[in-house]
Amino acid sequence: MALMINLTPVEALAAVGVLLALILVWRAGSRRARRAADVAQASARVVSLAGRVIASGGAMLGVQWLVITHTDNLTLLLILLAAPDVIAAHVITRALTVTELGTTRRRGDRR
Repeated sequence: MALMINLTPVEALAAVGVLLALILVWRAGSRRARRAADVAQASARVVSLAGRVIASGGAMLGVQWLVITHTDNLTLLLILLAAPDVIAAHVITRALTVTELGTTRRRGDRR
């Protein structure tokens, strides 16, 4: 027993249209998911950076407090107080220096 499917041209065209619509909806969903993942990754980066900054600042503050309260050596005190300024100057200089003008592109992005 052979199974015969008789479709009119209108029905075949409707079936192709439904398939095309499903593909477009699927692709739009994957783009939206990729955008959401990029936003989540960027916000996680900011939180991670803030945590490292706070931890480093706390460590420097603790060491400075220990040396200030437990030493009478003026040279050690001056070196200790100048070290965070030198580190901050290096970080700020590096952040404000433009080393690359181009942006990275994903495969398939238009120029």
